[in-house]
Amino acid sequence: MNCWIVMPAHNEERTIGGVLEALRREGWRNIIVVDDGSRDRTAEIARAQGAVVLRHERNLGLGAALRTGLQEALRRGADCAVTFDADGQHDPRAVRAMVEALEDADLVIGSREFLNVPAHKRFGNFMLNLITRLMGGPLLDSQSGMRAFSRRALAAIPIRSDRYEVSSEIVINARRLGLRIKEVPVKCYFTDYSKARGTTIASGIRIFLRLIRLRALYG
Repeated sequence: MNCWIVMPAHNEERTIGGVLEALRREGWRNIIVVDDGSRDRTAEIARAQGAVVLRHERNLGLGAALRTGLQEALRRGADCAVTFDADGQHDPRAVRAMVEALEDADLVIGSREFLNVPAHKRFGNFMLNLITRLMGGPLLDSQSGMRAFSRRALAAIPIRSDRYEVSSEIVINARRLGLRIKEVPVKCYFTDYSKARGTTIASGIRIFLRLIRLRALYG
């Protein structure tokens, strides 16, 4: 199976080398890193690890990086693609279970078992899950950055948002299109480094407002 890992990355020189090494130890060789306007050695380290590196000259956001990476995977004839964070919070050993779950699904979400997650991130995740559920995407962990797409899902799911609301957008659109969605439990490791990144309460409010606009756009 021609399966590609798609990894959005912004200023991840501290972690991306180790993450790519761990994925290769698990047997994954087809990796696309989307360097989203980094000002450090992210792209250089990714290339040295053998990844295909696509670069945005300026930081466009998570949604834009995923759109670029997933479109490239489709262009390269991917049978499936798995999105994977560059900050070290995802377990590379879970990728195989995600891909295997595509046998009877089009979109697989890695439902995270949170380890050492701060309370404000738990609350933010709960609220964004609730918002996504109200908009048509009833899942345990709609905000997980670890997802597996079948080729059908890669070709069918539109991504129009550029920022963090993309996580909800993917789930909502998959449900709207009648695609088969499945959740697989995965471990998620929050280090001091990863705790300092990602969404905040303020960004959660912005995500909600953008989702309202997206809902109006899709109808």
